[in-house]
Amino acid sequence: MLATLLLYLTPFSMPDSPSATLSNGQLEVKLYLPDVKRGFYRGTRFDWSGIIHSLQFHGHDYYGPWFTKTDAAIHDFIYQGEDIIAGPCSAITGPVDEFGPVGWDAAQSGNTFVKIGVGALRKPSDGATYDNYHLYDIEDTGKWEIKKASDSVEFKQTLKDPLSGYSYVYSKTVQLTNGKPEMVLLHTLKNTGTRAIHTTVYNHNFLVLDRQPPGLGVTISVPFQIQSPQPPDKDLAEIQGNKIVYLKTLKDRDKVATPIQGFSGAVTDHQIRIENRTLGAGMSIESDRPLFSESLWSIRSVLAMEPFIAISVEPGQEFSWKTTYEYFTLP
Repeated sequence: MLATLLLYLTPFSMPDSPSATLSNGQLEVKLYLPDVKRGFYRGTRFDWSGIIHSLQFHGHDYYGPWFTKTDAAIHDFIYQGEDIIAGPCSAITGPVDEFGPVGWDAAQSGNTFVKIGVGALRKPSDGATYDNYHLYDIEDTGKWEIKKASDSVEFKQTLKDPLSGYSYVYSKTVQLTNGKPEMVLLHTLKNTGTRAIHTTVYNHNFLVLDRQPPGLGVTISVPFQIQSPQPPDKDLAEIQGNKIVYLKTLKDRDKVATPIQGFSGAVTDHQIRIENRTLGAGMSIESDRPLFSESLWSIRSVLAMEPFIAISVEPGQEFSWKTTYEYFTLP
């Protein structure tokens, strides 16, 4: 934990962090690799595997830090003058997965619960509810295995936690499709323990397109008519049928955020298209599992669509899902 805290007292750029560079002739991708001592990200919120720092296509860069500094004392993030300062659990980049905690409610104070992609974490004795922005003590990160190729990286985390009673093998592959501006994330979770695993997972999709703020010219489309109990600020964006349209370029502390409803249980509703006609670039996201929930969050430095799926895996069984990203330019 001391090493983790020291990490977040330094600038977020970690040139000595283990990384890999992928290419398929159309996409150039830099991603960071899990590492207990030197990893770019060692927080306890997001999955450590497949942290994408940069993806370049046709002169556009889709990802990168949405924050300017990090500080271990920050809970989530704060604004400080021109800076956006992120805490240790939020200071991450690119399309990253976050799993819900497994075994939190059953764990006694001082025992462990599980965050898939992170490991077995120690439950504090303060009686507080689970907080994904809190930096928990890591009891066991499990065993990470990594296989690198020119156009893909395979990650496998094996964890057996006797205190919580949960065990699993989590596999994730970042694969660039041959001859296409397409990236595929393949996931498999195998339950190797004796207790069923019930959780959710979503990808935060931190889109930082060309380091420009979201705003005029940005449209987000889905296959269904959007409903929301909390529509976005009407001065900044509005819902138009199956679209969210930005009306103003975000600045200062502007925020466009809204829960997204109206989807069915059909897999075909799990599609997102983001276009930025000001910059002439866009991307689409498609998954092979139905949506559990969905939301949008964006501030002046980042736009994040957050599609959730539900996971239920009995002992001895496994659960797989696939997400496909396509990148394109616009007239």
